[in-house]
Amino acid sequence: MDVRRITANPRPARSRRVVAKKRPRGGVDGFVNTVKKIQRREICSKRGRAFRVCDVQERFRNIRLQEEYDSHDPKGHQNTVLPFLKRRSKIIEIVAAHDTIFALAQSGVCVAFSRETNKRICFLNISPDEVIRSLFYNKNNDSLITVSVYAADSFTSLKCRTTRIEYIKRGQPEAGFALFESESLKWPGFVEFDDVNGKVLTFSEQDSIYKVFDLKNYTMLFSISDKNVQEIKISPGIMLLIYNKSSGHVPLKILSIEDGTVLKSFNHLLHRHKKVEFIEQFNEKLLVKQENENLQILDVRNSELIEVNKAEFKTPSAFIFLYEKQLFLTFRNRTVAVWNFKGQLVTSFEDHLLWHPDCNTNILHITSNQDLIVSFCKSGSDDPLTDGNAGSINISNILTGKCLAKVTATNNLPINECNCSNNIVRCKCNSRRQISSSVTEALEDITALFYDETRNEIYTGNKFGLIHVWSN
Repeated sequence: MDVRRITANPRPARSRRVVAKKRPRGGVDGFVNTVKKIQRREICSKRGRAFRVCDVQERFRNIRLQEEYDSHDPKGHQNTVLPFLKRRSKIIEIVAAHDTIFALAQSGVCVAFSRETNKRICFLNISPDEVIRSLFYNKNNDSLITVSVYAADSFTSLKCRTTRIEYIKRGQPEAGFALFESESLKWPGFVEFDDVNGKVLTFSEQDSIYKVFDLKNYTMLFSISDKNVQEIKISPGIMLLIYNKSSGHVPLKILSIEDGTVLKSFNHLLHRHKKVEFIEQFNEKLLVKQENENLQILDVRNSELIEVNKAEFKTPSAFIFLYEKQLFLTFRNRTVAVWNFKGQLVTSFEDHLLWHPDCNTNILHITSNQDLIVSFCKSGSDDPLTDGNAGSINISNILTGKCLAKVTATNNLPINECNCSNNIVRCKCNSRRQISSSVTEALEDITALFYDETRNEIYTGNKFGLIHVWSN
């Protein structure tokens, strides 16, 4: 499901902050909540599914704003020499692992925070002129990979570095080492991390060579040297090579992602003089869409072809393939839809209108078993505390489209109140440091989102460079 491609293209840095009014809300008794929680679990009707639904609802019930971290250091990162790295900038990516949150700002500054101490651990920029472009958590060896560009070569080449999480937690980001040093990853070169297959794909424009590496130990497995390859798509176990379009067809080749063995070569017929909007590969299924034409779903094993009417399937701005469920998500005009490979619409979401018109996968999260989607959405007009600038965090079931939980300004307790009404156990909430943002402000202009399934916490970043922790 998680395939991330980073191209060698420097990102501009901008920052601006607008502070809205703080608006408090009333508290709820924690003991009553616990009693109702047990009652709700008991009265669920359909045993299997209903219990799971109730379990999900309880998992996200009473989630509220717990902590706030600031990626901006007013004094400036001491090793930084680039002026724009010292400016406040929006958060564009959040990754979490082992009680550590990594937040990347658009300026290129990356900061690690501890959920155990709620303090900043360190900056991951280890060079004065380093601009970090993207992050990737490598679960194969429990490390964080940073992809950066540098002022020394005018930000034209991607450089990768891996650092074990344990070193970062000790405040030693410099203890990592460089990756793919032999590769020239200048524009339009790229590096792509494939979590499903545990592989890395690099492309060097200078040599017109694609290389596949193992994510476990970073050894090179094989290379592809062919100037006629226009694009490569990765799917579980295989790679699809898309060649330059010929008259009336596009040459395609399927390779094993383990050793590059050619599994099949074939041509797919196209309508002449029609733009190819996308070609995607999912296991044995090939998805092809041309401008103003039907979607074609081709089974490459037996050449069986399914067409989906162009009126029913509009070209999406992005795909996410759900390998475990044999389904795929499409994103278009703020809406999400779920399709199967028979060309049938499986799910339309009842309350999941995305906040941003263009699909940014950094503001949504799909759980590891691919049953839930957590997104930053439009909150709806029934929220009296919002003035149109604040959204909501929606948790929806992917198979049913039902909204199971929402984090909004109206259902969140104020940060200066808590559920600790028990007199036996001393409340520790007041020992937390002060959070400057109100709930409404924390739900404004969210630019990055991550759900930590281990801790059952949602982390959001906003355009002011602030990171907020939502937990129950």
